[in-house]
Amino acid sequence: MARSNHGASVRNNDTYEALRDEGASKEKAARIANAQANDSQHPSAKGGKAPPYEDWTKDDLYQRAQELGIEGRSWMSKGDLKEALRNA
Repeated sequence: MARSNHGASVRNNDTYEALRDEGASKEKAARIANAQANDSQHPSAKGGKAPPYEDWTKDDLYQRAQELGIEGRSWMSKGDLKEALRNA
C-alpha cells in the first residue's frame, strides 16, 4: 500500500517508503530517494569513502552538524554529535 502524504517533492516513492519503514528520517529518506531518481547522481557509488565518525574530532563533528542544521549541537558531547549525525 503506497502512502503519499510525504509531499510532491519526493521523486522515488518506493525508495522513500522503504527507507522510512527502516527508520530513516523524512529528510534522509527524501534525500536518498531523490538522488536515486536522478540519473546524474549515483549515491551507492559514493558511499563508504569518508572515515567513520569515531575517527573525527569533536570540532569536525560539530562543523558537520552545523552544516546540516542540527539543533542543540553546541550542548552535545562527541558521542551525542555522532548519534545526531547518524540520525540526520
